[in-house]
Amino acid sequence: MKKIVIAAAIIAAGAGGYWYTQNGAGSSASANPLLDYVPADTPIFSGQLKPFPLKAYLQSISGNYQQYPSNALAEFGELDSPMGKFFVSIYQQYMDGIKEPALLLKTFGFPDEVKPYIYTLGALPVLKIDVNQVDAFWAVLDKAEKDSGVTHEMRKVGDVDYRAYALSDETSTEKADLLFAQKDGILTITFSTSITEPELLEMAFGIKKAPQSLAASGILADIIKTHGFKDDSISFINHVEIVKALTSADSNMLSKQLTKFFANESVGEDPLAQIRTPECRTELTAIAANWPRTVAGLTAFSVTEKESHMAASFVVETKNQPILAAMQKMRGFIPAHLADIDSTIFSMGIGLDVNEVAPSLTAIWDDLQKPQLTCAPLAELQAELSQQSPAMLGMFTGMANGVKGMSVSLLDFKMSTQDQEPKLESLDALVSLSAENPSMLFNMVKPFAPMLAEVQLADNGDATDLSPLLMLPPELGIKPMLAIKGQHLVVYSGDKGLALANKLAGEKLSANGMYSLSADYGKMFTPMLTLLEMSGEPIPEEMKMLKDYNMRVQMSFDVNKQGLVIGSVANSKATEKK
Repeated sequence: MKKIVIAAAIIAAGAGGYWYTQNGAGSSASANPLLDYVPADTPIFSGQLKPFPLKAYLQSISGNYQQYPSNALAEFGELDSPMGKFFVSIYQQYMDGIKEPALLLKTFGFPDEVKPYIYTLGALPVLKIDVNQVDAFWAVLDKAEKDSGVTHEMRKVGDVDYRAYALSDETSTEKADLLFAQKDGILTITFSTSITEPELLEMAFGIKKAPQSLAASGILADIIKTHGFKDDSISFINHVEIVKALTSADSNMLSKQLTKFFANESVGEDPLAQIRTPECRTELTAIAANWPRTVAGLTAFSVTEKESHMAASFVVETKNQPILAAMQKMRGFIPAHLADIDSTIFSMGIGLDVNEVAPSLTAIWDDLQKPQLTCAPLAELQAELSQQSPAMLGMFTGMANGVKGMSVSLLDFKMSTQDQEPKLESLDALVSLSAENPSMLFNMVKPFAPMLAEVQLADNGDATDLSPLLMLPPELGIKPMLAIKGQHLVVYSGDKGLALANKLAGEKLSANGMYSLSADYGKMFTPMLTLLEMSGEPIPEEMKMLKDYNMRVQMSFDVNKQGLVIGSVANSKATEKK
């Protein structure tokens, strides 16, 4: 059982990554007829509103998979579950084709541009994607059947024939099937269970429209306008509809399904009974109204066969102004170079106004204490929270008075071998601590670091060599320099580190973010793998995949007037095939 779960996770990871990359090119929602079949009360939705250039995107990333070993999934070939082998076979066919995008599209029957959708009909997940050669896709499933011993059953609903693959054991009283169907050039993948009604499958397969559709709701247009997203693709999780389903018996499609499921005698006691009370319904509904949705959309998009660049934002919407205001006060300073994914090999920055941490967390804590909740599970959580006052934080944050943020950036490094041992030749890096008065902060720290007792730092940017204090040997290739650059206490190494430190000196402190992390996979791993090759040491297949991996990524966290924002940037450039 464990192995089949792992195999299913592989498929899910591949599908999830594929879904993320489809945040690609959008006409308005009204121009997408598939939205007529999506109910407005769907808890989860992710849809491509404009055709995504799938072939061009795959071409831009295909070079990253040239080192992919053909036997990477060999360990899953011994799965004792037929369905586990079935999933692995499909994923293996995908990985075998990704090195040649044209071959991959031909194998799966996908066109050069696609408009995929993932959503739920209540609890029932539905995936839709364009196919122009459906026989090719059926051939993929036929091969998976041959590799696994799994067989399908042909069924029909309305005018649509579909394949059903049993996911449950023959002896199980609860039946679950994986379904594949094609209608009007659209491939649909969904599930059915013992309680799935035929009308639900008719909606899933595009036979019957939703009574109240997402297309007519205006939800997508509202998300685009509110958050300034490009209208290429939109995703959301509707917290309000989820709370309705959990706290009532028949308020939406999901609630009706849950009620029917838990009414089954084999399920036992209804686990939702505790929160399906008037008190819990009222209080959870109020909380959901304050935190209505998590939404996602593109803020930048460009895809060619040579390069793909996508930036997206995930926003947890909130209307709770006290908490939002408190979190905005904690925002600190993130250096400008952390936003440039081409300037560093690896970088991380934390923006935090230390002076505001204790009062802001206290304000959030106070807000969570009111009103007094009566819903039993919520009341218990509130009582536990009341015992965890953040007021004591003020004693610790006082030691870092005036600090606005810190960052670490790896800019360059060179390695070689000496007596068949790896050796660091040089290192360009920068560590910074941004504060209102970095000189005063340094003098406060000195008593806790005796080695710095005799170090005197000037405000004019003159640097002190830390190598003697840290007793670093010259052959190590690192010469850390300590200096005050503007409002930043920095430790840098190398010419690139010095240049970036001098550039940072001109940046004034501003509340511009809370967290940033970026990495350039090629610059990070290729030198190390080259070194391993020079040393003659065997390189694991998993590490070989990272060589010449031409991709840069960035993640960030911030707060704006709409809510909590997680930013994501991915840039990939085509590389020559090996």
